Amino acid sequence: MQTLIAKVGKGEKGAKDLTHDEAKEAMRLLLEGVATPAQVGSFLVAMRIKGESVSELAAFTATAREYVPPLSVPPDLGVVDIPTYAGKQDSWHVLLPAAIVAAAAGVPILLHGYDDVPGRLATATVAARLGIPVDLDPKQTADYVVKHGLAYLDIGLYHPLVFRFIEMRKELGVRSMFQPVSRMLNPGRAQASIIGMSHPPYFEKIAEALRMLGTPRALVVRGLEGEPELSVSSVTKAIELRDDRIAPFSLQPKDFGMMFERIEDLASPGVDGEAELIAKILSNEVKGYQRDWVLMNAAMILYAGGKAASLRAALPLAQEALASGAAKKKLGELLSR
Repeated sequence: MQTLIAKVGKGEKGAKDLTHDEAKEAMRLLLEGVATPAQVGSFLVAMRIKGESVSELAAFTATAREYVPPLSVPPDLGVVDIPTYAGKQDSWHVLLPAAIVAAAAGVPILLHGYDDVPGRLATATVAARLGIPVDLDPKQTADYVVKHGLAYLDIGLYHPLVFRFIEMRKELGVRSMFQPVSRMLNPGRAQASIIGMSHPPYFEKIAEALRMLGTPRALVVRGLEGEPELSVSSVTKAIELRDDRIAPFSLQPKDFGMMFERIEDLASPGVDGEAELIAKILSNEVKGYQRDWVLMNAAMILYAGGKAASLRAALPLAQEALASGAAKKKLGELLSR
């Protein structure tokens, strides 16, 4: 471990990237508890300052995946993997109702994350307030996805070793390589992923790392507050990985025939208020920009899941799921644990 720390920790001019094999070895030393606490802190901060390379991110993720088996989800189910790790503090959780609408329109979804994001309200907290189970073990999660088309998996129950390092952010005060790694774990080995990443250095690297990992299809978005969400208040930058090709693009509300809204109007009404708002939206009792924001993001999920040839073409599918009552019914299924 000393040799690896020395390689990445020699400062702005002297630091070098680890080889793919060295990065895998470093991850093993961390996960298996061989590295001392001082070495762990030194390595994580040195990597943070140096900045992870694409090869390092891919190697770290591939190694982390080796320590837990994937969920036993049928490959032909067509699950879309959506990590939700950033939490929200300035806007409400549009991802949750959008995922339920998309699931109602026929795309199975696996959400994964954790509910202790420092200073932020997590998706899991809002889901739990609605009554959606957020404490399923890996087997229960796989069964839930198959049965209901949507499930939430707590990273602490799926990959305790990675979770331990995510929690270290509270001690270190900064993100570590485990934040992007957790987003790329893909517990169900889904063929498609939607990943939110607001930190600029990681945006393009995540797409390249996913390609190295053999991910068939992914959308990486500079979403609001780091969550995998399209913004209704600004232009969203995105990168699509598909069939080994990477293409950057931008999206805005007018691409869906909608209008920009002020960020101030998207403020969270608190966990109770969000749960009430989401339930009303899914019951098709809300009109205007809140409903539109949900439909935009549901269309993104449906597109990633292969239900439409374009994001705009996916919008009518989301609208029908909401108008027909299918979304409301889907929420009821998720609460029938």
